[in-house]
Amino acid sequence: MNDSTQWETDNELAQFNDTAREITVQITRFSTTVGDTRGLKKKMQNPYYRLAPFIQEYIYKQGWKDLRPIQAEACRILFETDNHLLIAAGTASGKTEAAFLPVLTLLHENPSRSVGAIYISPIKALINDQFDRLTDLLQFADFPVWAWHGDVAQSRKKKLLNHPQGILQITPESLESLLINKSAEIDRIFGDLRFVIIDEVHAFIGSDRGCQILCQLSRLAKLTGKEPRRIGLSATLGDYSIAESWLQADTSRSVMTPKISGAGRKIQLSIEHFYDPGLVVRAKGDSRDQVFNPYHLYLYRQTEGRKSLIFANGRTATEEAIAALKEIAQAKGAPDIYHVHHGSISVALRETAEAAMRDPEKMAVTAATVTFEMGIDLGHLDRVLQLEAPSSVASFLQRLGRSGRRGDTAEMRFICAEDKPTGEEILPEQIPWQLLQSIAIIQLYLEEQWIEPAQTMRYPFSLLYHQTMSTLAALGELSPSAIAQNVLKLPPFESISQEDFRLFLKHLIDIDHLERTPEGGLIVGIAAEKLINHFKFYAIFPDTEEYLVKHKGKSIGSIIVPPMEGDRFSLAGQTWEVIEVNAKKKAIVVEPSKKSITSSSWRGTMGEIHSKVLQRMKQVLQETIVYSYLQPGAKQRLQEARELAKLIGNNPIQVLDEEYCCIFPWTGTIAFRTLERFLRFYAKDALGFKSIKARSPYFILVRMGKCSVENLENELRSLSQRRLSAEDLINAEEIPKLQKYDEFIPSELLRKSFVEDYLDLEGLRRLF
Repeated sequence: MNDSTQWETDNELAQFNDTAREITVQITRFSTTVGDTRGLKKKMQNPYYRLAPFIQEYIYKQGWKDLRPIQAEACRILFETDNHLLIAAGTASGKTEAAFLPVLTLLHENPSRSVGAIYISPIKALINDQFDRLTDLLQFADFPVWAWHGDVAQSRKKKLLNHPQGILQITPESLESLLINKSAEIDRIFGDLRFVIIDEVHAFIGSDRGCQILCQLSRLAKLTGKEPRRIGLSATLGDYSIAESWLQADTSRSVMTPKISGAGRKIQLSIEHFYDPGLVVRAKGDSRDQVFNPYHLYLYRQTEGRKSLIFANGRTATEEAIAALKEIAQAKGAPDIYHVHHGSISVALRETAEAAMRDPEKMAVTAATVTFEMGIDLGHLDRVLQLEAPSSVASFLQRLGRSGRRGDTAEMRFICAEDKPTGEEILPEQIPWQLLQSIAIIQLYLEEQWIEPAQTMRYPFSLLYHQTMSTLAALGELSPSAIAQNVLKLPPFESISQEDFRLFLKHLIDIDHLERTPEGGLIVGIAAEKLINHFKFYAIFPDTEEYLVKHKGKSIGSIIVPPMEGDRFSLAGQTWEVIEVNAKKKAIVVEPSKKSITSSSWRGTMGEIHSKVLQRMKQVLQETIVYSYLQPGAKQRLQEARELAKLIGNNPIQVLDEEYCCIFPWTGTIAFRTLERFLRFYAKDALGFKSIKARSPYFILVRMGKCSVENLENELRSLSQRRLSAEDLINAEEIPKLQKYDEFIPSELLRKSFVEDYLDLEGLRRLF
């Protein structure tokens, strides 16, 4: 969002069933029509007339009245300059067409002798979606589009390799495979590459996969001698300069970002809160509302008769939500319109869910994780629901953007739940953390249009291992200096010194992952060959050992937590009973079950939460504003929490009883982790308390022992003057292994990376 953005509340709203409030985003937009683009009067200066004839034909057939502002600006930049392009605009603003209309035109006017453009996507589902859209766009042109990922047939891939032309849509993992396995053919395949389009760039910036992409693009440029123009697409960026720097990395071109204001956008938000009574036992055939869990019944009512997308923060939560909705629908004699969509569902079932959501003639409700958070076009949605709070403002905006994609009002409803209180809860368990976080995330965006800035790692040693071994696997024997030239100059490794790299290479030789040749060169060692030759090596994110779940020979999906025979779990919206477990083949045979679920199939944690979110949560407790989007249960629960906050005061350390006290640091995940380590590895012995227990990033329970509250307070207040070192916050024997290939990294380097990239000493000093 730019500084011209204004927010205003519309008090003349049509009421909808639970009085959620509508918030209007009013943004000044300039007109871009066929007759007037950026004030230019002459017809031939309109970018529409610069587009390839087959694109003009497509636009005419689609009945478009004009190019959207972002499309006109993207055309201008790509036609009139030689710069990279960052397209940062809201969901359903036409970003995909903004990139492809001018790219296809330029490739039509001057055909490439190889693949002309690469489209990089974070997920396969988005490639499939964009493949269909591009195929439709190119129906009047002889221009090939190739989807390339694990679900694409080998015969289709061979056709591309035999005749490399057109546009290649690919994931980072498949691109890594090409760099390794087709190294000798890279110039033939990509030797005249003109454009690289990176979708959902916010999902890559600051991540291992984003760093992997930068490595891949640099390696491609070195192998081909070409520097293709880069185009980044995102609906969720806070600081454009960070994205521009990322997009520009290791190139000589500048990045241009059109500053496009949008039309007035209306969003409807609501938050409701429940005390979840847990499992509710009802008599068979009883369909009265009062016999159902009120939390699940509310979810059912909110999706009834509406095409709805439910977002949850984990796969288990999606399965539980759909299982509950199916049970209520069955009891009430309603049709089964419910689906689940996440990474552990089989391809066929995911595609079924996608098709159901796109079908304008059918009602459908799908619960999903981040797999539906990306820019997959689901057509018209009536409503988006969020179970509990998302971990970030960026995630909130992505999920909100799934609705309102055709100029309609974007609607999102949060549903927060806590276990029903017993009266024995300790102080921190009396605070509605998820409710506070939901409000804080909404307010940060409404008040400031703030979105979390991307975080980058200074010492990505796991990626260093990956790219070193990938380079050797692709190029063969290299001298140590040649390896350094090929790897250390890649953008993510600019902070890694020659000395650290020598230590790294020596360690890999010692563990037989590298082997010296008689000529003094280095090749992949015996201990690493099996690892590198496996398809899982292409991914930089950690592997998960999953068990394939089958019923009557057909794949349903996979689970991570290994079950026992007789266990029951939910997958793809159905409860299953385990009939057979083949541990050797990692396969499970199941039968449908009508009994309740007894086990969870996945483990997971929330993503990192920014300090500003926690600070805004604290402000929510302290202020008296009654937010217009709060429903009765949420309004009442917030009032209770505020009254509690008044009673306990503003002291971050609260005494619970003679044995325990609680620390409320109100800081983000990284600073919270640093405080926890300070208490565990430094203050514990010095002060004599017995133990600590943390719920990150909300509170820390301290079992006091011999320690007095006064001593603990003094210790924390003195942090700003204390000279801490890394050794104070890491156990002497500890070797933090957090990334996929950390087990192959020297312990000295792992400790260095952990202190720099996973702890925040300066943030710790500012806490108290």
